Amino acid sequence: MHKLPDIPIVEIGPGSQPQDENGELEYMTMPSSMETYHQPNLPEADECGDVTQAISVLEAVQRALNTYQAGNDAISFGLNDLDANSIDFINQALGEGEVSISHEENGLSPIKAQEAVLAGIWRVQHFNADGAVIRDTIEVGEVPHMVRHDTFANTDQVLDESYDNNNPEIQNAPSLLVELADKLRSYQTGNEAHIVNLSLLPLSPTDLALLGERMGVGPVTILSRGYGNCRIGSTAKRNGWWIKFYNSQDALILNTIEIVDIPSVAIAAPEDIADSADRLNEILEMYR
Repeated sequence: MHKLPDIPIVEIGPGSQPQDENGELEYMTMPSSMETYHQPNLPEADECGDVTQAISVLEAVQRALNTYQAGNDAISFGLNDLDANSIDFINQALGEGEVSISHEENGLSPIKAQEAVLAGIWRVQHFNADGAVIRDTIEVGEVPHMVRHDTFANTDQVLDESYDNNNPEIQNAPSLLVELADKLRSYQTGNEAHIVNLSLLPLSPTDLALLGERMGVGPVTILSRGYGNCRIGSTAKRNGWWIKFYNSQDALILNTIEIVDIPSVAIAAPEDIADSADRLNEILEMYR
């Protein structure tokens, strides 16, 4: 008769888990917040003063939301001629959503865009060298006009594949340079995104530095705040984007390079834009 092997006993319950120096259990910090939609806190109709100009603009914005089609250019509405009371009302009605965008390039006026609490509505402001607003608009669309048309205006698709053969710290970047150069060169508008997931590859710090140097830094930065954060940066190569996802503890959890017109994570979804049309209509009903 064979003797049964001994079965190891694993302790469970109080005292069985590792403790820190203070004798307390160590727990992973859990997420503490998440961005969600909040109805704007607006004044009563009889308390907001004359906001005729603001209501007129927002009515036009609501109609644009109803008719907007995915892939179309953003529809712009100027605010420079509105009185201060109407501007204040629009600020309250739109609020600030999860996505902010900046376009900063030498020789050009800085542009900043802030998504409203209603997806697909963007407050876009152009600044002069002194930081004063010289053009103030609302845009309706998946992304602001400057993202679709100005991001890669001064770039090319040629990627330098050279590297130092004698540097032992350069390991896997050369093969990625070949892949990226080919995809950048052959990419056509509307093609499916080509994604290189750097998080899954054995890359040294020198590899990452080489990729960053060859791709370069473009003028557009997109920040999306929600459950964690997403930072999207355009590169100096046409249709090249570097995207980093962080968890709620600000730790990098996904690092990718995408070859695409605009990354899908930066685009307001059609169903969200349709929902924004309904929500804005509900707000305007209070003042009709």
